[in-house]
Amino acid sequence: MGRDPLIGLVGKPSAGKSSTLNSLTDASSKVGNFPFTTIDPQRAIGYLQIDCACARYGLQSKCKPNYGSCVNGRRSVPIELLDVAGLVPGAHQGKGLGNKFLDDLRHADALIHVVDVSGTTDAEGKNTRGYDPSVDIAWLRSEIMQWIKGNLMEKWGSIKRRHVAVKATAAETLQAQFSGYGSTMAIVQRTLDKLQLKEPLEEWTEETIEKVVNAFIDEKFPTVIALNKIDHPDADKNIAKIAKQQDPNTIVLCSAISEIFLRKMAKQGYIRYVEGSDIVETREDLIADGDPDGGGLKELDEKNRNRIENLKDMVLYRFGSTGVVQVLSKAAELLGLVPVFPVKNTSTFGSGGVGENKYVFRDCVLVKKGTTVAEVARKVMGDAPIAYVEGPGGIRVAEDQVVVPGKNDILSFKLGK
Repeated sequence: MGRDPLIGLVGKPSAGKSSTLNSLTDASSKVGNFPFTTIDPQRAIGYLQIDCACARYGLQSKCKPNYGSCVNGRRSVPIELLDVAGLVPGAHQGKGLGNKFLDDLRHADALIHVVDVSGTTDAEGKNTRGYDPSVDIAWLRSEIMQWIKGNLMEKWGSIKRRHVAVKATAAETLQAQFSGYGSTMAIVQRTLDKLQLKEPLEEWTEETIEKVVNAFIDEKFPTVIALNKIDHPDADKNIAKIAKQQDPNTIVLCSAISEIFLRKMAKQGYIRYVEGSDIVETREDLIADGDPDGGGLKELDEKNRNRIENLKDMVLYRFGSTGVVQVLSKAAELLGLVPVFPVKNTSTFGSGGVGENKYVFRDCVLVKKGTTVAEVARKVMGDAPIAYVEGPGGIRVAEDQVVVPGKNDILSFKLGK
């Protein structure tokens, strides 16, 4: 297996990309020994919320992950994020951080495009009013398209000649060209299967090549459109316009700055806040519900009390959440990520070490849809020889079985030849 999935965040200056990244990587409320970590200036660890296997067996109280956290069966799993900086019109021509932006982009398995849906920043991130944010979505796509298509067209003549000379398939020739973008043969094959092209590669026109590149982008860079700053008065009309233009399954409405504020207030003991929900409770709320101590929360000053009430009305009650947790969940959904829980003991679900069996489901790995049990074994165990694999209750699992949520996702790998 290759490396873990990598989610890239892109967005023009002042769109809220940094706030979104900060809200996704804020580990202040997590338990376990996996604090927020910056891997390098551009890479960090975010937390994807999933349903943990412990809830299936009523073992929530015994679930203590090695990394991330699990609260009442809702698990936060670390996932790597990439801050792709330098998005400006003309990047494919070298403008802004042009070449570096595109070079960083190719490492990502999926993208989160943070869009300022308020329309208060122009294409370069400068303050304005009435800007159409749907333009930003179109030109990100255009930059990637022009980058890949331009590279292909520049050497298309020699690509065709070699294709014919070695009698390669279209998939083999395209993979040789697309491997530099982090592609795999499976991605190229899905691209071609989607298009069902009749003409051989050596007869493709520029129009056909553009269709191929567009389909490849869909497969290689599935993109979540994170419409940020939804609490702004101008956001509604822009959301309505974008919703008509884009696949609604790729859109998430969010307010990153609201999420950061709520987590800060919860950390400081002023509120109780359930991340990803519309539930915020203050001391006054809890006293009104019959708790004379107000849950031990601190008293809010008038400014913060008013801000929280406005945030409830403008964001939480209208949209159901700040949307930040849902942004990562949508990226995982587009990638088809499946959580798998390696255990030592398939009866107790413990890790088998000294004192480890009192805790369950200590580890969780994320794999892409279609991954087999054998591929998970290689990801978890490396080159160690596997004699056989067990599922819950000691039942043996065939290595060619595919893992899906709730099936073949709790595995114990038994060593031997």
